[in-house]
Amino acid sequence: MITNVRYKNLPTVVLAGRPNVGKSTLFNRLLRKRRAITDPTPGVTRDPVEADCLIEGKPLRLIDTGGFKLVDLESIDKLVVEKTLETIKKSDLVVLLLEAGDITSEDEELIDRLRPYRKKLIVTVNKTEGGRMQADSWNVMQFGFDKVFMISAEHGDNIGELQQEILKRLDFSKVEEDTEEQAIRIALLGKPNTGKSTLSNRLTGANASIVTDIPGTTRDTVEGRFKWKSKNFVILDTAGIRRKAKVTENIEYYSVNRAIKTINDADIIVLMIDAEEGLSDQDKKIAALAHDKGRGIILALNKWDMMPQEKYTFKNAEDRIHFQFGQMEYAPIIPVSAKDGTGVDKILNTAVKMYGQLNTHIGTSQLNQALERWLQENPPPSGPRTRFKVKYAVQKSANPVHFIFFTSRTRAVSDSYISYIKNKIRKDLGFSLIPVILEIKDSTGSK
Repeated sequence: MITNVRYKNLPTVVLAGRPNVGKSTLFNRLLRKRRAITDPTPGVTRDPVEADCLIEGKPLRLIDTGGFKLVDLESIDKLVVEKTLETIKKSDLVVLLLEAGDITSEDEELIDRLRPYRKKLIVTVNKTEGGRMQADSWNVMQFGFDKVFMISAEHGDNIGELQQEILKRLDFSKVEEDTEEQAIRIALLGKPNTGKSTLSNRLTGANASIVTDIPGTTRDTVEGRFKWKSKNFVILDTAGIRRKAKVTENIEYYSVNRAIKTINDADIIVLMIDAEEGLSDQDKKIAALAHDKGRGIILALNKWDMMPQEKYTFKNAEDRIHFQFGQMEYAPIIPVSAKDGTGVDKILNTAVKMYGQLNTHIGTSQLNQALERWLQENPPPSGPRTRFKVKYAVQKSANPVHFIFFTSRTRAVSDSYISYIKNKIRKDLGFSLIPVILEIKDSTGSK
């Protein structure tokens, strides 16, 4: 996986095949990390899942697609197939995965569907570890393929040979190091069916995420990129987060955990709230996680076009949220309609301002001059048990914004005084839109 250097104009490699043939396992194997959800249940992957990948120092874009289900199709299956075909059409190379054993009628139909892309096809038969069922698997040659790779995505058999073939078939001449400004990473979080994928598709100007009325349609985190007013953005569309009591399937368990981990990968969290349903306990937990991590938080009241368009409708909704969130009055609340685009520009404008605050670093001299004023305006308590002195302060980091205040008696510093200092930091130092992490240490350096 590429971590330090970013590239552009990457050649794209798509993994395609029937459900449950091991595409996501191969995806994770080539990335050398667990990125796509793997589960024995057919049809786990629905949206294409993308990641930058290094093979022997060569960068490429790897895409795991939803399984080609060609029999007993439900509405969601048809959408998955359409999305997969669309992704294949745009790709530079397609790795077709078949399963070890006899060729099925569904395999035959899939091969026929991929006939227009034959020149960019690499055919592999998966799950052949230790020579398992290879004799039967060679039957795939009857379809006129010149070469077939027998691999095991799970155990790593012959993966090196497959990687060599991928490198041989790709053109890396247009690949360049990406020196553009770092992208603002926005994660869309919230309950299922609150409009996350609709907003993601609107922002990216593409249909990267499958949108249906079925709760839980998105399972993996789907990454999209776009530019707005010369700023680069990465959007992370996540699986809807339900209460633990309602998370019964293994697939959904991994989806929810991955969505929560996405908070670590984002700069800003857009919490999608159904305006008609209002704020839920689960929304509060997501916001609290983002707050504790020091991420920027935008509360998006989606489906606002369905609300009564009366004078005090938004003010009343805003007041309810502020009452329920307590100490998170800094978080902007924006009414939006992901469906028709209302409020989307305001989200992006707010995200740009928020990103600027997240990456602001205050010099130690400026910080301590401000601290002196704050202590004069509201001196610490002077009682024998409550007395303490604030010696000095430093900013430990930006994004997240983290300050350390050194005091004479850490245990004497009350929560109310910490809140006072946080509010002063936000108001006087330009952090009005974001959470601030404040750490108290004694003057010897221990907490």
